[in-house]
Amino acid sequence: MVEIDTIDRKILGELQRDADLSLEELGSRVNLSRNACWRRIRNLQDSGVIRKKVALLDPVKLGLRLSVFIQVRTAHHAPDWLDRFASATRLIPEILGAYRMTGDLDYLIHARVEDMADYDRLYQRLISFVELSDVSASFVMEELKETTEVPL
Repeated sequence: MVEIDTIDRKILGELQRDADLSLEELGSRVNLSRNACWRRIRNLQDSGVIRKKVALLDPVKLGLRLSVFIQVRTAHHAPDWLDRFASATRLIPEILGAYRMTGDLDYLIHARVEDMADYDRLYQRLISFVELSDVSASFVMEELKETTEVPL
C-alpha cells in the first residue's frame, strides 16, 4: 500500500471525476500551484496509484445496449486451463471484467454486447477456447450505479 496524504486524496478525487482538468484548475480546486500539482501527479503515477488515464465511453450510444454478467462453473482447475481461460477473456473485447470467485461460483464475467444474438456469439467464442461445465447469464435490466471511482 502506498501512503498518500489529504492533498493527494483531493487530487485523486478530482482526477477520478475529470482527468481532463488543466493543472491550473486542479491546483485551484486543491489549493496548490500548477507545479506542485504536476509533481504530486507524477509521484502518484510513478508509485502506480494512478495506473493510466482513459476516456470513458457510453456503451449504449455505441450500440452495446446489453450488459451481462456471466456465471461460470468448471470442473477444471489446472493451471494450464486457467491460463487458457484468462487468455480467452483478454482476447474477447466485449468482456469488460473477469473474476475468480469464492463460493459456489468459479468465475464471474462482465460483458457488454449489442443484443442476445451478439451475446450468443460471445458465448460461442468463449467455449471455443476452453471447456466450461456450467454457464449461466444474468442480463441487466437497469443500472442503478456504475462507476470507476475508487473510494478515497
